[in-house]
Amino acid sequence: MQKDLAHPQLFNSSNMKRRGSMGLNNTVRNTGSLIQLKPPMSTPPSPTSTIPPHHHKIFKTITKKRSMKPSKSVNTKRSLLHDFQKELAICKSPWLWQKPFNTLVEASYNTGDITDCCWRSLGVGMMELKLDMTFPTGQTFRWKKTGPSEYTGVVGTYLFTLRQVVTDDDEEDVEYFVHNPSGFSQEAEAALRDYLNLSISLTDMWKGFAEADSRFAALAPYMGGARLLRQDPLECLFQFICSSNNNIQRITQMVQFLSGFGPCLGTVEGIEFHAFPSLEELSSFDEGQLRKAGFGYRAKYIVGAVESLKSKCGGGKEWLMSLRNLPLEEGIEALCTLPGIGPKVAACVALFSLDQHHAIPVDTHVWQLATRYITPELSGERFTPKLSRNVSEAFVKRFGKYAGWAQTVLFIAELSSQQAILPQHLQSTKATKSKTKLEELIDREMEV
Repeated sequence: MQKDLAHPQLFNSSNMKRRGSMGLNNTVRNTGSLIQLKPPMSTPPSPTSTIPPHHHKIFKTITKKRSMKPSKSVNTKRSLLHDFQKELAICKSPWLWQKPFNTLVEASYNTGDITDCCWRSLGVGMMELKLDMTFPTGQTFRWKKTGPSEYTGVVGTYLFTLRQVVTDDDEEDVEYFVHNPSGFSQEAEAALRDYLNLSISLTDMWKGFAEADSRFAALAPYMGGARLLRQDPLECLFQFICSSNNNIQRITQMVQFLSGFGPCLGTVEGIEFHAFPSLEELSSFDEGQLRKAGFGYRAKYIVGAVESLKSKCGGGKEWLMSLRNLPLEEGIEALCTLPGIGPKVAACVALFSLDQHHAIPVDTHVWQLATRYITPELSGERFTPKLSRNVSEAFVKRFGKYAGWAQTVLFIAELSSQQAILPQHLQSTKATKSKTKLEELIDREMEV
């Protein structure tokens, strides 16, 4: 126990005065549980969640989560440590003055490393990244909402929590917390920025979209910050194999089951998070096990895709990464050689992980969306693979090389959770009638 307590990350404290989460009026928020980091595991963990000891909760209640922008000022860091000590002086619990924490305070005071256990700023406003319009919108199923405007998930081998905040100067920002024992590093932030596609400016992109399409121009003020992710291709591929003819709750359960075969990175708010498993780790189960776990016919596709990728020259993960260098048509054709991958799933993988920003995943819903706003001449026609290509071409013709981003925003705007906040003249009269089970479950997820 003492060894675990020596990790700065376990103190996971919250800003008491300086910042507040969106919608909380800058008041102190007690999340009520301590993040407990665990060593990597080669097998799925027990389904029984670990309940933090009572004294862990006491400690977190006192320290909260502090927030500060990156600073090299040792004085600034030491002032935070003084605040910690003042808070502890008020506490009557003798446990909190035991050696592990006291030693940490002394060491941190001398080295000025307190920022390693603090929230750090990404320096992006809500118009560039809005978490509620990015994570629960159907492009990934691995991030969990762990607080108001706060999401926790894994990028590579890093476990992050992100939150939307407003500073004392009324500036919007997104902050992140690294839960790994190693704490903050330039590599961790670089991986997160890459995953969030932060090198791409929504402001510049959306200006062009608004000039090209009146519907997009009208929606833009209400949809700011809806950003596409740049996911790991292997992780993205298996998520969307699970998504075939499925609903979001079941997809999430399947993806969570697969993820459980990867190393455990930690537990946040009672939820265990794992790095996505390698192909070798995914080979540890067979079709029968997956069927018993509720995968149905997708079980044979997952097993088949694993075997097919393992047979690729140079390795399956490397083969998938190499598709980023191919034209869209060749990349989709290559993906469709894998078991369980059709044109729509291939387009999703291309858009969300292979840098194919003009890929358009066309299903029945996108078809209906297109016939209302993009290709009204196709209204009343029967949805076919040939007309699906026509829809993709129409999106690209109108929105250009980032057409997939525009299509995603138009899709999100059709969800009932978003329709409710739009002015009446922008609400889609046909959206409710044409809503699919997938859309309904995405709506529920965004409303949680």
